[in-house]
Amino acid sequence: MLRTHYCGELRAAHLGQSVTLCGWVSRIRNLGGLFFIDMRDREGLVQVSFPAGDISEQAQSLGREYVIRVEGKVSARPTANAKIANGEVEVVATRLTILSESATPPYELDEPNVSEELKLKYRYYDLRRPELTHNMILRSKTASVVRKYYEENGFVEVETPVLMRSTPEGARDYVVPSRVHHGEFYALPQSPQQYKQLLMVGGIDRYYQIVKCFRDEDLRADRQPEFTQIDVEMSYVETEDVMQMGEALIKRILKEVAGYEMPPIPRMSYDEAMRRYGIDKPDLRFDLEITDATTLLNNCGFKGIDETIANGGIVVGIKVPGASAASRKQLDGWQDAAKKMGLAGLITWKETEEGTISSIGKFISPELLHTVAGHFNMRARDMVFLAAGKPEKLYPAFGNLRLQWAKEFKLIDEKKWAPLWITDFPAFEWDVDRKRWSAMHNPFSALADPEKFVEMVEHDFDKLGELKAKQYDMVLNGNEIGGGSIRNHRSEVQRAVFKALGLSDEEAKDKFGFFVEALTYGTPPHGGIAFGFDRIVALLCGSENIRDVIAFPKTTTASSLMDGSPSPIAPEQLDELGIKVV
Repeated sequence: MLRTHYCGELRAAHLGQSVTLCGWVSRIRNLGGLFFIDMRDREGLVQVSFPAGDISEQAQSLGREYVIRVEGKVSARPTANAKIANGEVEVVATRLTILSESATPPYELDEPNVSEELKLKYRYYDLRRPELTHNMILRSKTASVVRKYYEENGFVEVETPVLMRSTPEGARDYVVPSRVHHGEFYALPQSPQQYKQLLMVGGIDRYYQIVKCFRDEDLRADRQPEFTQIDVEMSYVETEDVMQMGEALIKRILKEVAGYEMPPIPRMSYDEAMRRYGIDKPDLRFDLEITDATTLLNNCGFKGIDETIANGGIVVGIKVPGASAASRKQLDGWQDAAKKMGLAGLITWKETEEGTISSIGKFISPELLHTVAGHFNMRARDMVFLAAGKPEKLYPAFGNLRLQWAKEFKLIDEKKWAPLWITDFPAFEWDVDRKRWSAMHNPFSALADPEKFVEMVEHDFDKLGELKAKQYDMVLNGNEIGGGSIRNHRSEVQRAVFKALGLSDEEAKDKFGFFVEALTYGTPPHGGIAFGFDRIVALLCGSENIRDVIAFPKTTTASSLMDGSPSPIAPEQLDELGIKVV
């Protein structure tokens, strides 16, 4: 080994020891007769001093990001630096070796305003940034916790294929042309869903895998074209078994990685989550619940509200503490946001020292003003925002506005962990654009009442939206970190699902024939869950962007600025694949 210690691990306990360090020159300080550098490796920094003489003169040739080897003795630092963990010690160098010189860095790692594009272009350099180094180490630790947990519980880690048949799973596939079979393509898996179910058919019984998945979809901060999930499947289980196993995993991760002892996770149905928070992944680190005011405001005298309720609409609102001090610009911004979400606008209700004031106050009685204020338990400086409309528009709009208000008024407790199970999802949702039913999660989820479902497919097709599936999602701080279901293990039920989704027998056989056939050969009841590994690690690192916890991520246009991918393919390679570019 070229070194005996990491720079960042040296402490007062090492005083007097001779050590050999390897790392980068992070900072240089030449104080005339005194020459110092900060030396960095993955574990952190340490100050190295070079006494006057030959070694000090040699050190004058060092540049930023040079890779060096230093031999020396750990000594007490003359002036301690409380900003770093080992600021009470330094290494007095006795020998210096330059292992590799560096070109002028594209930017300084501690510069505050470096563009994201520049960081991604030089990602190999940016990984030296202590924050990113910490993220990579924490990611590795989390993966280790996951593997240890599943091994202790009798799970078998199985690798599934990366080249597979293209199947419809909600997003677009990344496809790979076959050189041997011109005109035919493999797909990169959006998830190992079918393979893990086939492993249950094959008797593996308890499977897990930390696996790469690929989806060609519009990107944002919490999406990447290639991402990692913790994939799990179990035989002879019911919903409660899978949820308990998943909850215990997250509890183990939070304890061993974040030092947090998680209590039992509360549960909430999908319908309740939408009614109270307007979203199926509510952030419970703050309040701001949606409150129904339909009954109170029925026949209130304001035309817009009265007509909406008469036509089957509802009125809901949220009380926002301190919002009565909002500026006109803020109020206009919230109105614009509501209109972009399909609402007619927001009705404001404000509690002041003079009493209750509403933007529609001239249309309704003072008594009703006071009653609504009491319904929302308003206090001075509070403001209630109301809107009338159809539930399918109102609830999602208020779900988004709720998050916006929480951020603007700093209502989110950033130190809090708020996990939640969402259960009882609708099995199907109506796709307005394609005018057909689609699966809320995936087409393999079991129905709460499979016999009733098979009957409805034949005789009551329009009411499929009333059916619930044996599905469950885990939410953490407003992020969906996991989701799964009990599966259809009977082939006739799975065929009925494909029929409900508008797939003909021929299409279902073409897309899923091998899978449905496998279900006819004695399939045990089974279910599973998949956790978003990148999202979990990002939350542990306190980041809102999963790019911060992926070593070599893509941009929001699914490109790599570092290596220039995607890139054109040489004409001879295209000819070999039988592909012509138009």
